[in-house]
Amino acid sequence: MSPRTVFEQELKELREELKKMCFQVEAVYDKLFQALEKQDKASLLELLEQDSIVKDMEKKVEYRCLSLITKQHPIARDLRMVSASLKVVTDIKRVGDQVTDMAELILRMQMKDLSQFSQYLPEMITATKEMFGDAVDVFLRRDKEAAETVIAGDDRIDDLFNLVKEDLVELLRTEKANADDCIDVLMLAKHLEKIGDHAVNVAEWEIFQETGNMRDTRLL
Repeated sequence: MSPRTVFEQELKELREELKKMCFQVEAVYDKLFQALEKQDKASLLELLEQDSIVKDMEKKVEYRCLSLITKQHPIARDLRMVSASLKVVTDIKRVGDQVTDMAELILRMQMKDLSQFSQYLPEMITATKEMFGDAVDVFLRRDKEAAETVIAGDDRIDDLFNLVKEDLVELLRTEKANADDCIDVLMLAKHLEKIGDHAVNVAEWEIFQETGNMRDTRLL
């Protein structure tokens, strides 16, 4: 097997590891909000105990990236792909962290229905997951145009966050909800907004691996 064939096989395996990690994070995201809908506290506690799975996946992808850089000495487009993957794995891991933080908030709120605090929260939850999944998908497919569409979609997440915030302010003003609960819901919405930011990062790394540019600055 030629060195190039070996290298391409290792690149393929790297992308598969990234895909598995993304699927794992999406699965815990779904599990979080399904557990809330079903009032399944046991599933939420189990989710918190599984946090190490994503951390282990992150280490595995990082090892593959560093191994490819140090042993294969990739150049140009290949180096951009490996370097971008090393960055993307961090964003995926941080999305996993955001999910864990949201699970802790929901438990602290005793699993109250989030829609009672804002009619826009369910939409924000769905939109955030879709944006994150789309971002990783365009990175793995190497679709620069679709990546730009993902980045543009962040405005929707920001708008939803502002609408949620307005609803919470109104609840506090009229004293129709517990102040501590409103603060926790605002923090949860902020975690969702941060997941949108990580999705933007992933999409921007797709543009980098195709062009060598990051936010109109030439990096490689």
